Amino acid sequence: MAQWLAEHGTGTERAGLAARGTWGRGTGRLTALALAAADGAGAYLDPVSLTEEDEAALAVWLADPARPKALHDAKGPMHALAARGLELAGVTSDTALAAYLALPGQRSFDLADLTLRYLAKELAGGAETTGQLALDLAGEQDDQEEAIASATALVWQAAATAELATALDADLDHRGATRLLHDVELPLVDVLARMERAGIAADSDHLAGMSATLGGEVKAAEQGAYALIGHEFNLGSPKQLQEILFTELGLPKTKRIKTGYTTDSEALTGLLAQTGHPVLEHLLRHRDVAKLKSIVDSLIPMADEDGRIHTTYNQTIAATGRLSSTDPNLQNIPIRTEEGRRIRRGFIVGPAYECLLTADYSQIELRIMAHLSGDEALKEAFGSGYDFHAATASRVFGLPPGEITGDLRNRIKVMNYGLAYGLSAYGLSQGLRVTPEEARALMDGYFEQFGGVRDYLNEVVARARLDGYTETILGRRRYLPDLTSDNRQRREMAERMALNAPIQGSAADIIKVAMLDVDRALRDEAAGSRMLLQVHDELVFEVAPGELEDLRALVGARMCGASELTVPLEVSFGTGRSWEEAGH
Repeated sequence: MAQWLAEHGTGTERAGLAARGTWGRGTGRLTALALAAADGAGAYLDPVSLTEEDEAALAVWLADPARPKALHDAKGPMHALAARGLELAGVTSDTALAAYLALPGQRSFDLADLTLRYLAKELAGGAETTGQLALDLAGEQDDQEEAIASATALVWQAAATAELATALDADLDHRGATRLLHDVELPLVDVLARMERAGIAADSDHLAGMSATLGGEVKAAEQGAYALIGHEFNLGSPKQLQEILFTELGLPKTKRIKTGYTTDSEALTGLLAQTGHPVLEHLLRHRDVAKLKSIVDSLIPMADEDGRIHTTYNQTIAATGRLSSTDPNLQNIPIRTEEGRRIRRGFIVGPAYECLLTADYSQIELRIMAHLSGDEALKEAFGSGYDFHAATASRVFGLPPGEITGDLRNRIKVMNYGLAYGLSAYGLSQGLRVTPEEARALMDGYFEQFGGVRDYLNEVVARARLDGYTETILGRRRYLPDLTSDNRQRREMAERMALNAPIQGSAADIIKVAMLDVDRALRDEAAGSRMLLQVHDELVFEVAPGELEDLRALVGARMCGASELTVPLEVSFGTGRSWEEAGH
């Protein structure tokens, strides 16, 4: 390997890498690595067979930022390499990320599919692979033949990745997304990998106790429903619920679906408001606590030997650019309910650290809407010194902010956030439980005061219909071909996406820039504190002893400075021994 790198790995042209192994939850295991040099040579290595000289040469080459490399979905292999003490630098293309920016509406970014799409080649080993294969194999001839075929296939993946990276570079340049890849998404891979490796400490005793408590509440909800109906039934079976609700009890029918009538939570909530039947309260309570118990039960076995839970962040799932997390999904933990907050008490500060610090953008999407729309009245509401929702309600209802009731404030709060998500009059009526006519009148009153918002929303859809896409502040595009569809439902869905994408996508861009800036500053100052989690508009840090005030100042400056909006960004902070205690 050392000799091969000396002959083929010294140039400044990009090489392709392909890894085989397992990874996730902040770690991994490397079982094979293939390299494809720009001169056409390819090499395959089994980590087990590496000599000390080979491993040393590989470590130097992988960590050299002057040796450009292309990988597909690089974070997993990065974990596997890190587990062997190998650092990966010089990644100038992650073909999964590049494809995501070019084709954000796709559900998956498989290397074979992309190779066929961009290169018109089948991803397979054999005759397509050119150059040298450095193999170190042992065993019977049949085993060697199988191993050679497997090794050849991996080298071909490395070669295809390098070639695909060049094609995607050209596509991203055409789409105006080159800067987004190189300045935001690629550097973020390394930041996320370190966050995943760090994880967050878990209080296993608290989670176990909560699971037992929720289990009791699930049983109580079941028994309450059985007592009212007079017999046992499966509360999780839509078919049995339809029989109970619409046949035995004769309650009003809900929306018709393929299997009868819907029994989803929204329908049951509407039925409860309409009929007041107590069994519906038990059904809804059962759903809530059963869902929470499943979340808690999934967290308990995820604490590793270090007592920490390591989520996996995904950059290529949400078309808007939002990060998502899996295994566990930390965005799935409710924050507005007492039970959800109890779950967050199970995430705690680790030994040798002082506390957790949370930093949350305040109303970032509404600030972005004010910035993009240029509506002066909306900007004034932010600068009024009053609660933003009360200030906007004051204009709509013609009352002083001090006379705005909780109900009036809530109506406008739903409106403010809803407009950023493409809310229709019908959607507003459902959210506020008023008639569509009342909702339309409320929207009309809102737009009389905030005409710039109305004009912006209309312009976004009209422009997207012409261009075929929307753009965020950093130029992240979302392609919406259904804007010109003959199907009304598909067209209206695309219109809602067009309204939502620039605002939510810009919020995603901004927090990613903030994460990069905060991470860079922490490393520059050799701080002992570290960034652990990103959930929606919130960052969670583990604070080293004596660093709290400096960290708060550093994080506040970098997060507020991540984008220059006409309505300045604001950040709220909280500290505590647990994630829940550090909430705000």
